[in-house]
Amino acid sequence: MDLTWSEFERTDMRVGTIIEVNDFPEARKPAFQLTIDFGSEIGIRKSSAQITKRYQKEDLVNRQIVAVVNFPKKQIGKFMSECLVLGAVGEEGDVILLAPDFKVENGLRIG
Repeated sequence: MDLTWSEFERTDMRVGTIIEVNDFPEARKPAFQLTIDFGSEIGIRKSSAQITKRYQKEDLVNRQIVAVVNFPKKQIGKFMSECLVLGAVGEEGDVILLAPDFKVENGLRIG
C-alpha cells in the first residue's frame, strides 16, 4: 500500500540520546528498557527495544538514535513504551539502530 505524502508527514521521527538502559526480564523476547532524551520540546521518553543481539547496555548510553515520537503509548507488561526506536531488522530478528552520522541536537526532526 502506497502512502500519500501527507500521511508520511504525520509521522514524527526525531533524534534522541539514550540516557539510561535497563534489562527487561519480563519481555517475551530479549529487550532493553531505554530512557531517551529528545530535547526540551519533547522531553524524556521511554521505550523498549529488542536490540540485545547487537548491543550491550554500556554501549548504548549517550548514543543517539532515531525514533517515532507520535505513536500512542503502548503497555508492554508492566512497562509503558512512549516512542518507537527505529532500526534495520535482519532475517534473524537482529536490529541495527538508525542513527545520525554526526552528533546533532536532540529533538531534531527527520525529514
